[in-house]
Amino acid sequence: MDDDSAEIELLDQNLCKTRQISRRMISTLTGIDARLVKLERSILPLYTATQRLNQRSLNIDRALSKIDEVASSQEGIAVEEGLILRGPQPGQLETYMDILERLNAAIAFKASDADSRESARLVETGVKKLTQMYTKLVAEGSSGSPPIAGLDFTPVMFPPELLLSLQPIVTFLRALPQPSTHPSHPAAQAIFSTLKEAQRGYADMRGTWNRKSLETHAKRVIDRAETLDGVVAGKEFGTWVNNLLRVAETEYTLLTDLAPLSNPSFLASTYDTLVAPLLDLYTDTHTSLTSLIKRSLHKYTFHALSAYSALATSKSRWETLLVRRGDGRKDVNELRDGLNAIKGVCLRSFPEFLADLKLAPTTPGRGGEMGVSLTDFVVSTVQYLDKMPELEEAVGSVLQALGDGNWKMGDGKRVGKGQRPGTSDVDQRILIQHYVYDIITTTVSSLTAISRTLRRGAFGSIFLLNNICYFHARILLKPAHLGLAEFISKPTADALASAFRTAKAGYFEANFSPLMQALSEDREKEKIGSSAWKAATKEKFTRFYDLLEEVGERHRMAKVLEEDEEARKAVAEEAVKLVVPSLQRFTQKQRDKEFSKNPQKYIKLSTDEVETQIRNFYK
Repeated sequence: MDDDSAEIELLDQNLCKTRQISRRMISTLTGIDARLVKLERSILPLYTATQRLNQRSLNIDRALSKIDEVASSQEGIAVEEGLILRGPQPGQLETYMDILERLNAAIAFKASDADSRESARLVETGVKKLTQMYTKLVAEGSSGSPPIAGLDFTPVMFPPELLLSLQPIVTFLRALPQPSTHPSHPAAQAIFSTLKEAQRGYADMRGTWNRKSLETHAKRVIDRAETLDGVVAGKEFGTWVNNLLRVAETEYTLLTDLAPLSNPSFLASTYDTLVAPLLDLYTDTHTSLTSLIKRSLHKYTFHALSAYSALATSKSRWETLLVRRGDGRKDVNELRDGLNAIKGVCLRSFPEFLADLKLAPTTPGRGGEMGVSLTDFVVSTVQYLDKMPELEEAVGSVLQALGDGNWKMGDGKRVGKGQRPGTSDVDQRILIQHYVYDIITTTVSSLTAISRTLRRGAFGSIFLLNNICYFHARILLKPAHLGLAEFISKPTADALASAFRTAKAGYFEANFSPLMQALSEDREKEKIGSSAWKAATKEKFTRFYDLLEEVGERHRMAKVLEEDEEARKAVAEEAVKLVVPSLQRFTQKQRDKEFSKNPQKYIKLSTDEVETQIRNFYK
């Protein structure tokens, strides 16, 4: 117990000492805090003054740095001016454009008007030098002689290496200040004028160059048109037009890549300038072809129809070209004008072709041996009809515009009377069939009229048979173009077949009917006396062989179906069947009646010999 009390007493004494120490520490800390507050109040004015001095020192350093920068900049302008006046040098294009960019930045941030004007002058000069380089590169890609690779047109592409050189220049020029983007820039208007001039020069150079690459082929198309088949010549002209459009489309793509001013309105006006030489060349070429066709419309009808067909297929591509030229040229359409001109020629060709066929009997100089060979207008008519299937759409379109039956020019009843041209609902193929019917019937009528003008009817019959047989075979039996059968209606086929039968019957009538008449028996003369009958019989034999000799001489002078061996053999067979059996019957009958003691004197040839002689007429 005594020990516990002692420990408690000791702890109590320690606690009292600890409290005394804590009170002294709190008192000391309170005094320190009061002194710190007093010290802060004393130092604060000095701290504030020091901050102001530091800011002023910093401002002074910045001002000195700016002064040094301006001074060095003024020294650099003199160096940059020399570089700009020299223009962009090989391998230093990037450096040159960097200088111009820095000058533009200086104009944007400098307050001094004098400095801005000086920088603007240098920028303007630099842009002119840069556009001169641009123009020089474009000129290099638009000069020289375009390659001529025979009849196949090869478009001249812009050199890829020049294109690579131009692309960074174009990119830089497009980013330059202009009035629309930098209205306050002192050089903006001058830069804009320089770029416009460069773009105009680009259009002039490319347009002239592309015309040069196309005009040699255009001349060849016109020169060859006089000797080529009409369908081929028209297609060749259409190919040339497609090549022109191909060039125009390629140039538009190139223009969008290389134009310094890429605004749509500027692109449209530039493109209009660029394609103007090409369109002038098209107009000149089309006019030359049309003039050639008009010089001899009958000869060049299918040149016109083929060209019309070829141009019609290019309408959509041409419309795209018009849109790219801009709204200002919306009403100008050279292809439409050319189509209308060539269509007018085609509209004339159909009535005039029929008119020429009608006038054929009055045309002098039909030519041919003894006037019985194929006449020119029959051959040309067959060629005309052979070509129609190749241009069915063009022929049908023009005939529909002309109106059913109007190709007769008032001759005969007009089909579809009261309707305006082009408004008829008649199918185009039916119109072609009607027109072909009129061609064939008019040709047959003209041939018949010519055959009647020959002084000896027998020669006229040979002429008619030769021409009608050729016409019949080439149109109905062996047409050169299988599609022609679609244009031959039943009335047309019947009319041509009837004309062939009539011509063949007329030929036999004119050449072999006199032989048959010489062998015919006269019932009245049979009643006369025996001596008179014998004399008449002898005269018949003499007359028959004289006529046979005359027919043989005629066939030696005038060849029958010389161009058609198969038809010639068929006619020979019919002639033999017509004459030989009658001669055989007549000879046998007269021999039985003993018309003469020496019948061989009058029967000069046997029936076999007569048959051989008739067959020889057709060899």
